[in-house]
Amino acid sequence: MATLSDRLDHILGVKAAGSLVDAFDMHTVEDLLRHYPLRYATQGQPLTEEAPEEGAHITVIGRITKAELRPMRNRRGSLLKVVLDTGSGTGRGVDVTFFNGDKVKYVVREGLRAMMSGTVTYWRPGQWNLSHPGYLILPEAEDDDASVGSLTTVRGGGDLRGLAQSAKGAGGVDTSFMEREFIPVYPATAKVQSWDVLACVRQVLDQLDPIDDPLPEELRAERALLNVSDALRLIHLPERKSDIDQARERLRFDEALALQLVLADRRHEVSGRAARPCPPRTDGIAAEFDTRLPFELTEGQQQVISEISADLSRSHPMHRLLQGEVGSGKTIVALHAMLQIVDAGQQCALLAPTEVLAAQHYRSLRGMLGDLGSGGELGAAEHATKLVLVTGSMSAATKKAALLDAMTGEAGIVIGTHALIQDNVEFFDLGMVVVDEQHRFGVEQRDALRAKAKSGASPHLLVMTATPIPRTIAMTTLGDLETSTLTQLPRGRSPITSKVVPRRQHPNWVDRAWERILEEVKAGRQAYVVCSRIGDDEEGSGKSRNGKSKAKETEKEGPTTQAVLDVFDMLRAGPLSQVRVGLLHGRLPADEKDQVMRAFNDGSVDVLVCTTVVEVGVDVPNATVMVIVDADRFGVSQLHQLRGRIGRGKDPGLCLLITDAAPGGSAMARLDAVARTTDGFELAVLDLRTRREGDVLGAAQSGTARSLRLLSLLDDLEVITAAQELARDVVESDPGLKRHPGLAGMMHAAVDAERLEYLAKS
Repeated sequence: MATLSDRLDHILGVKAAGSLVDAFDMHTVEDLLRHYPLRYATQGQPLTEEAPEEGAHITVIGRITKAELRPMRNRRGSLLKVVLDTGSGTGRGVDVTFFNGDKVKYVVREGLRAMMSGTVTYWRPGQWNLSHPGYLILPEAEDDDASVGSLTTVRGGGDLRGLAQSAKGAGGVDTSFMEREFIPVYPATAKVQSWDVLACVRQVLDQLDPIDDPLPEELRAERALLNVSDALRLIHLPERKSDIDQARERLRFDEALALQLVLADRRHEVSGRAARPCPPRTDGIAAEFDTRLPFELTEGQQQVISEISADLSRSHPMHRLLQGEVGSGKTIVALHAMLQIVDAGQQCALLAPTEVLAAQHYRSLRGMLGDLGSGGELGAAEHATKLVLVTGSMSAATKKAALLDAMTGEAGIVIGTHALIQDNVEFFDLGMVVVDEQHRFGVEQRDALRAKAKSGASPHLLVMTATPIPRTIAMTTLGDLETSTLTQLPRGRSPITSKVVPRRQHPNWVDRAWERILEEVKAGRQAYVVCSRIGDDEEGSGKSRNGKSKAKETEKEGPTTQAVLDVFDMLRAGPLSQVRVGLLHGRLPADEKDQVMRAFNDGSVDVLVCTTVVEVGVDVPNATVMVIVDADRFGVSQLHQLRGRIGRGKDPGLCLLITDAAPGGSAMARLDAVARTTDGFELAVLDLRTRREGDVLGAAQSGTARSLRLLSLLDDLEVITAAQELARDVVESDPGLKRHPGLAGMMHAAVDAERLEYLAKS
């Protein structure tokens, strides 16, 4: 018998278990049983979506309607061109190609039912093909030979044939799993096929002991949930559709609850910390700043400032997320909060993801504060504080002076990049940490900076993001933070119009894009040209390190993208030769980056050709046009972020999205959606659906792929809400979950300490 914690090599043997480790990093019985089917095949029905992604490894089942032998064009031999009718109702079957046509033509014949598995290739738009797949000829239900154990000859090829052979006993081949009404189809690789996973699952389930359910019986009864043993069996081997639905409902709730327990535990831990209260003053720098504002705050800004002010007045650390549309005025809200901390005699640290953004914040805050930000200088205001910048590339003398100001308390606001997290950075009395662009930093980085506060006290935390986060995503990935949202744009912000420029269909439209930039510059305004990569010796550029052409490699890889170095040279020598063009990208030295940004800020550069280093935080109100080259290479939210750099002044903005994407394709549909709306929340949902939710949670992050398999962060609001309420109640009444060992085990198994990193990267 087996338990969830047993090692797979003890149950399946070293060879089979080794394959699962290599393909899926599975080590225990639970790892395998949590590898849920993607979908289920029913007899004669399709096993996959009608338009799978190129390169996906899929399985289909259907009837062979065509099997035609054709000679190869460029070499000896023949191909067997097969059409498999999967019953999709589209009138078009799946094209399948076998390269050893002469060998398989006697087995793969018209009229037979078959199961096939292989890698998707698109030979032409809209028509996909499986090349030389593994296959198994299926018995007909009415055949006498179709009974279990009666087949002695396996007709098939590849790993599927191997699976059938492995089920061959003294009485023949066991094809019973093909006779099930619902056949599970698993995430697979070229080396470990769906049917290999199925064979391992069946072997484990045959030996599995009953599982102690972590959910209390009364909760299961209240929500009509299956026990976990039944759910794990039925998700893999259902007898009817209702089995699948009930199993998914239970396991989906488990996923939501595991995450919410982690977040509730973090939330409870934060609430138990002490922080020095920082109530607002009527005679300090914050009040003076308010009286000097040359514009009126929006209602939303005033409300969020009040929420944050109330949080800062308490003896527990604030833990708040501030999200808002591009240009919604988050910086002024954050500055007001920092000044309230300074009024209380403490310091603030503002952590930015890039040196460009850190320097931009420094200049922006100094500009907003005026003489209120020149503490220690001649002519400083009465309540002035000092701002310092700390980045990794600063000169040793400059950095030493800034660090000394932070350590002595001379600097009230310290702005920097990851350099602030280093061990040699000390604060006199750190009262608040502001993290800009939350998704760029992990939990450990966030906590490392908070740990620099005086012992016995925790600094307040304000996290900002300009990437709109739908409610369910925020609840599931940032549930340990209170959330404030700015939805109004400040008065005076101008509208932005976006247009798609299909380069292949209308090459002259690209010329018109450069003309529009010239027109704007002639009118005294500025423009951005954004590219997806740097170029030069970068991978994917047109030349290799030795200068030789990479045309052959490019031909294999498909369409090339235009590098920022090449576009800069082309524009400066051609269409934009009559205006001042600057270059900005991540590989430039920090002082050169800062110099270029300053030149663009003060108007001595008309057009900035750049990479995505300007994606967030850069504020040049005079910039009105942005041309994004190879726009299909950017995500929806990233395009929205980039577009937010224009229209920040009195003049309307124009964003032109240049693309080689095919009309009617998914890439073009994304660009059309971006051009159609400036609603960041609508685009965020589209982006999540496009990228799939595993990517949203950072599937590359350790453990994430295992944590969420059934839960939809966009669609399962009711499940997430119920799990959040339960998790908070349980953790509040039983911190540490000592009275709920099953729930504690669920939490640690789903999201252990090494897997927490992704929670801050969604």
